[in-house]
Amino acid sequence: MKNKQFNFKFLFVVFAYLFVWLSYFSPLVHALDMNSTRFSIQGANVNSASGTKTSTNYTLQDTIGQTAAGQFSSTGYIVKAGFQYIHSIIPFQFSVSNINVSLGTLTPGTPSTATTNLVVSFGDSGQYQVTVQENNSLRTMTGNAINDTGCNGGASTCTISSAALWNSSSAYGFGYNMTGNDIPSDFISSSYFRPFPNATAAQNPQVVMSSVNVGRNRQSTMTFKANISGIQPAGSYQTVVSFVATPSY
Repeated sequence: MKNKQFNFKFLFVVFAYLFVWLSYFSPLVHALDMNSTRFSIQGANVNSASGTKTSTNYTLQDTIGQTAAGQFSSTGYIVKAGFQYIHSIIPFQFSVSNINVSLGTLTPGTPSTATTNLVVSFGDSGQYQVTVQENNSLRTMTGNAINDTGCNGGASTCTISSAALWNSSSAYGFGYNMTGNDIPSDFISSSYFRPFPNATAAQNPQVVMSSVNVGRNRQSTMTFKANISGIQPAGSYQTVVSFVATPSY
């Protein structure tokens, strides 16, 4: 009896010791934090499983283990939790078909036009916009300039944010028209133009495409137009037009 009692006590002491040792020396489990010089992302949990599963007819991509998944909102904020809460087979893409646009030789009173196509695909971004801005008005190396258009003028005066009719051969300047998908509503037809916002005049970039609906190959056409008077100095006129495509949630 004494022997059995001793063995029982010994085993109990060993068990208690192991429990204390494991509790003390086992490492803590933390969610993953990711840091860079500009960002810090704190992970609230570790996914217990994630990845892609496939069969003959199906592909499943999933995550398991997040403490909460879904859309949460408050004044000024929307949080979509779960890194695959929004997942799309349509990546965000933007392209410009022609990056070297030539208006050719300009003839006074005879407008010259050229085009480029803008194409946007977006699935998981929720919404997007494309903005445009010129570095400066069309000008030569010696400083001669073709002013940005005011369209027909008078009641048909256009601004950087509002298109107007420009079909008069005696209305001079440089501007653009938009046709196609997701363009601003003031581009009523191919005869409605705006001047480009001018960076040297501290004018803000303007939206030329935008949407809140998921889409693939959303395409628009930008038409550049220049018309000069008979006293416009000869020369090679140039500018840089910048496009910025921005996805957002």
